[in-house]
Amino acid sequence: MADANDNTAEVSTQIRQQRNFQVHPTERNWQQDAQRRFEFGAAGPAGPESASRRKRRERGGCVSVSKVYRDVNLLKSQDYWDYDTLSISWGNQDDYEVIRKVGRGKYSDVFEGVSIVSGEKVIIKILKPVRKRKIKREIKILQCLRGGTNVIQLLDIVRDPQSKVPSLIFEAVNNVDFKVLYPKFTNYDVKFYAYEVLRALDYAHSNGIMHRDVKPHNVMIDHEQRKLRLIDWGLAEFYFPNKEYNVRVASRYFKGPELLVDLQDYDYGLDIWSLGCMLAGMLFRREPFFHGHDNQDQLVKIARVLGTSDLYTYLDKYGIELDPSYRDRIGVHPKKQWEYFISHDNRNLVSADALSLLDKMLRYDHAERITAKEAMKHFFFDAVRRAFEPNSAPAATQSGDIMSTGSE
Repeated sequence: MADANDNTAEVSTQIRQQRNFQVHPTERNWQQDAQRRFEFGAAGPAGPESASRRKRRERGGCVSVSKVYRDVNLLKSQDYWDYDTLSISWGNQDDYEVIRKVGRGKYSDVFEGVSIVSGEKVIIKILKPVRKRKIKREIKILQCLRGGTNVIQLLDIVRDPQSKVPSLIFEAVNNVDFKVLYPKFTNYDVKFYAYEVLRALDYAHSNGIMHRDVKPHNVMIDHEQRKLRLIDWGLAEFYFPNKEYNVRVASRYFKGPELLVDLQDYDYGLDIWSLGCMLAGMLFRREPFFHGHDNQDQLVKIARVLGTSDLYTYLDKYGIELDPSYRDRIGVHPKKQWEYFISHDNRNLVSADALSLLDKMLRYDHAERITAKEAMKHFFFDAVRRAFEPNSAPAATQSGDIMSTGSE
């Protein structure tokens, strides 16, 4: 695993100490600050390079940079992305009343509530004790995305006057549990809701933000109103080229290979992988699609589908070396064709276009994955685009079943 404490500044200090050079206290403080910025993922552009990435470069590995929306945050003022300096304007907690608990997570408890002022239903997310800057990051990102396509709307920020426990107030969505909803989806439903998630992701990505926790639990669907909202932006982060990020994000079944091999300079492509896992689960009615028992086993499950040849090509490209025991656990596997997963129960959902899109989303190399904007233009979504834009011409003939083909 990559060690966040092993960075350029610290290594340099150790070498100089070994040579009996003294490190000036001012320099030591600067290095400690740089260390903290690296370890905790401080807001802003890339900090000191980690030793792990330096070793990858020494092996001839590539440094990864996003192919889209790369410089969005570099072109914005610091006030846009600097959540460390965010000053929170607190609302009045007494304006809201809790009705019932509707969920819980690692970082929060979630309740259905009502606004005393408007009488409208709301969702109240009471945050568990976490670093203040993590709370600031989530609030800053939600503020940056306010009014965005299919992004859950932050209505207010309040805190208990005694305990100082903060709560985020969101719009309410009449959500149906995905375990109940997904098995009932028609072919068009799968297309429609996948497209709606892509719209949310492209909006976030175009604003320089990675979600980093896309999964069914974080996609609220009011099926009656055909309304979708992407929620829980607590792990989201601003993207900067060459910056190294924490790999301990996303939920196991939806973690991209980059996280599982400790590649820290990842990008928006992580969200595409996670949505690809969701799409595979919906299409093949196999949820979760990659069902690992731990993080290492998760990569094993992926390798049994995508094959090991492409995995080692990916690792070589970025100069990543796996522990021999990890390689042994992965083994050697051929790449399975997506048709392998078609069964009597899911045949009505799967088309050649669906498999074409899935293949472009679930690639080891995040740099090779289709982008959210590109995916929205894929043949798979022809019918959905026609509904959104009645006068638009189809990109290709809609494929009704796996025997139909669409030209690319």
